[in-house]
Amino acid sequence: MADEEIRHLVRIMNTDLQGSQPVMYALTGIRGIGLRTSRIIVDSTGIDPKETIGYLSDEDIAKLDDAIASFESNIPTWMLNRCEDPLTGDDKHLLGQDIIMTLREDLNNLKKVRAYRGMRHERGLKVRGQRTKSTGRRGSTIGVSKKK
Repeated sequence: MADEEIRHLVRIMNTDLQGSQPVMYALTGIRGIGLRTSRIIVDSTGIDPKETIGYLSDEDIAKLDDAIASFESNIPTWMLNRCEDPLTGDDKHLLGQDIIMTLREDLNNLKKVRAYRGMRHERGLKVRGQRTKSTGRRGSTIGVSKKK
């Protein structure tokens, strides 16, 4: 390890991960992967979870990439982050940029069908029943202004 040069950035799933972190914690830098899922991925590859990711060989990084791609088939359905997709009805685990795109599509669909939640999102108001009289005040002020 002392003679090897550390890679400060490791690219997995189109995401740059810090090379100075242990493998298990570095994988949590990918959207959709938390500590529990990263532990499952690392255990399936046989790599030491406490090893620094910057010192891994290219073969080990390729193993991690393959394990992340096939991760969905190795876990129970309750652990997936998108159960019963509204369009297809499938159980999926979204990773990386797919999470952002899916959320954007869901919000656009709510706005398009003029659902209450979609209209609240459009106006930038609270969506889940929170109070708005005294909280959530951001943006331009409207109302009483103090005279000079």
